[in-house]
Amino acid sequence: MTWRLVFRNIIRNRKNTLVIFFLIALITALFFIGNSIIGQTNLGLKRTYVDSLTADVVIQKNSDMSMNLFGANSPVIDNYVTIPVLPAYEHIAGLVSEEPSVERYTSQVSGRAFLELPEISDDDEPVLLCGADPESYFDCFPGIIVEEGRSLEPGEYGGMLTGERVDKIEKETGVRPAIGTPLVFTSAGYIGFKIREVPLVGIYRYEHPGQFMDEIVIADPQTVRVLLSVQVATAPAEEEDSPEIPGTDMGALFGQTEGAAGVYDDYSGEEFSPENLNKFLAGSGGEEETESSGGDWNFVLLRLKQGVSPALFIKTFNKKLASFGVYAAGWRTAAGTSAIMMLLVQTFFNIGGFLVSVAGVIVVVNILLISVFRRTREIGTLRAIGASDSCIRFLIMGENCFIAFLAGIAGVAAGVLFLYAVNSMNIPIPNDLVASLLGGNILHITFLPLTAFISFCIALFLGAAASIYPVETAVRIDPITAVRQG
Repeated sequence: MTWRLVFRNIIRNRKNTLVIFFLIALITALFFIGNSIIGQTNLGLKRTYVDSLTADVVIQKNSDMSMNLFGANSPVIDNYVTIPVLPAYEHIAGLVSEEPSVERYTSQVSGRAFLELPEISDDDEPVLLCGADPESYFDCFPGIIVEEGRSLEPGEYGGMLTGERVDKIEKETGVRPAIGTPLVFTSAGYIGFKIREVPLVGIYRYEHPGQFMDEIVIADPQTVRVLLSVQVATAPAEEEDSPEIPGTDMGALFGQTEGAAGVYDDYSGEEFSPENLNKFLAGSGGEEETESSGGDWNFVLLRLKQGVSPALFIKTFNKKLASFGVYAAGWRTAAGTSAIMMLLVQTFFNIGGFLVSVAGVIVVVNILLISVFRRTREIGTLRAIGASDSCIRFLIMGENCFIAFLAGIAGVAAGVLFLYAVNSMNIPIPNDLVASLLGGNILHITFLPLTAFISFCIALFLGAAASIYPVETAVRIDPITAVRQG
C-alpha cells in the first residue's frame, strides 16, 4: 500500500520529480567525470614514478620535513636542504631481503650538481644526480629504456643522460653527445668546489616521462658520493700495535688517485675522514669506538609483489624499522611535489563538489517542503485514519530516495557515455607533461568501477539528506488542523 502511494505521488508531482531527478543526476555525473579524470591522472602518475623512479616504497632516514628522492617536498627550503644518509644500512637491507612481500629492491644516493660537456659546450646547467646501484637498479625499473650505449655496470665510473637532454644539447649546439663523451660534474660546498669527470656510457628514455625527470642524470654512486661529500661507512677498527700508513704518497693518504676517464678523486683505498686521520695520527693500539653506520646511501627503494597493498605494507614494516631511525613512505612522497599537488587537486575538486552538493541539497529541500505543504490534507487524512509516524517518514523518504536511485544510475550512465565519447575521438595530447599525467599521448580516460560506485552512493546520500527536514515537517502536521484546512 505504501509503495503504491510512493509511485503515485512521484507520477502525480512530475514537475518536482523531474527537477529533483535532473539536479541529482547532474551532480552525480559531474562528480563521476571529474574524479574519473583525476583518477586517470593518479594512475598515470603512479605508473610513471613506480616503474621508472620511486618503486612502490622508499625507505629514508627520519627527518623533520618530508623528503623526496632529490630534496625536500617544501619548495621554499628545497635548495637549502641536504638529504640525510641512511643509518644502519646493512641491517635495513637484511630486513628488506627477508621480507616475503618484497619482490626486489635497490639503493640510491641522490643530490644535485652542475653538468658541463667540455668537448661540446662551455655552458653548464643544473642536474639531479641519481647515484644508482647498477647491480639492482635497472632490474627494479622496467620504465627505463636504454636507446644508445648501455646501462652502468657495477664498479665502473660513468653517467647516463636522458634522450630529452641529449636532443636539447644537439638542438642548441648542433653536436649530438656520443657514447664516451666526457661529462664534467661540479658541486659547491662550504669549503670549496668538487669536480668529477666520467664518460657517457648510455642514453636512455623513460617510457612514461614525468615532470622534472628529463633533468635526472644516472651516475655511478662513487661519483655522486664524492660530489656530495658523503662518507662511506667503514668497519670497526681492530687493535693495532703501531699506525700503518695507507700509502707512500699524499694522494694515497687522502684517497685520491687518477682513474679511468679522468676521474679526479677515487673512492678506492681508505676514505679520508676526521676519524681516519685521527686514527693515523694517534697510532695507539687502544680499542676504537668507531661503528659502521652504513651511511653511504640515501634511500632503499622497494618493488612489492603483485597484489601486496603498499599502504598496509608500510604500516606493518615501519614497526620493524622504528629502532633504526628510518621509516618507509609511499611512491607519492618519494616523487615529490608534482604527485602531492595532484592529490591536493583531487581534494580541492571534491571540496568544490561538496559545496555544489550542499547547494543542490538546499534546492531539493525547498522543493520537497513545497510538496509537503501542498499535500497537507493528504498527510493529515493519513494521520487521521491511523498512519504512524514511521509510515509518513517512509512515504516522503521513499519518494525522494527512489528518485535519487534513478538519478544516480542516470548520472553514472551519462558519465560513462561521456568517457566513451571522449575516448572514441582519439584526441592527441601535445603537451608532454599532460601526456605523462594521463599516461599516454592520446586522451583516454579509464572507467573506474570504484569511482562509479562512490558517485552512485553520493546520489543516494543527497536524496536521503534532502529528505530529513521535509520528513520531520510532515510528521509534525496535526491531523485535525490539516483536515480543516483541506
